[in-house]
Amino acid sequence: MFVLDTDHLSLLQWNVGVEGRRLEKRLSDVDADEIVTTIVNFEEQMRGWLSYLAKSRTVVQQVEAYRRLTRHLEYYRQIPVLDFSEAAAVEYQRLRKLQPRIGSLDLKIAAIVIVEGRHAPFPKPLRLPANFGSEG
Repeated sequence: MFVLDTDHLSLLQWNVGVEGRRLEKRLSDVDADEIVTTIVNFEEQMRGWLSYLAKSRTVVQQVEAYRRLTRHLEYYRQIPVLDFSEAAAVEYQRLRKLQPRIGSLDLKIAAIVIVEGRHAPFPKPLRLPANFGSEG
């Protein structure tokens, strides 16, 4: 299992420069079925997009904001999203006691990965599609 965090997702979604290409290259050795993200990452990005939309003052800006929001939704339809389950909530509470200075969203992501990782096999190296992460 290879879990993409919010920064990874942004690099891949918006094809951001050298870092985005470096990440795509690294992911090319991971089976596409093993690449996932979490619902918490979706929440983080949605908060950003809803803020962007709320700041759009003109109709032209709103059209562009909705276009980007749609692109964001389409991207998430293509990648498995790990849930914040009851087991992850229990793990989150345990981590919260151990690491009170780490942000709650980061701890939730960690909890999801720990819980899901207990059931995940090691990834099998395969190639991603050439257009992975690029605009379709």
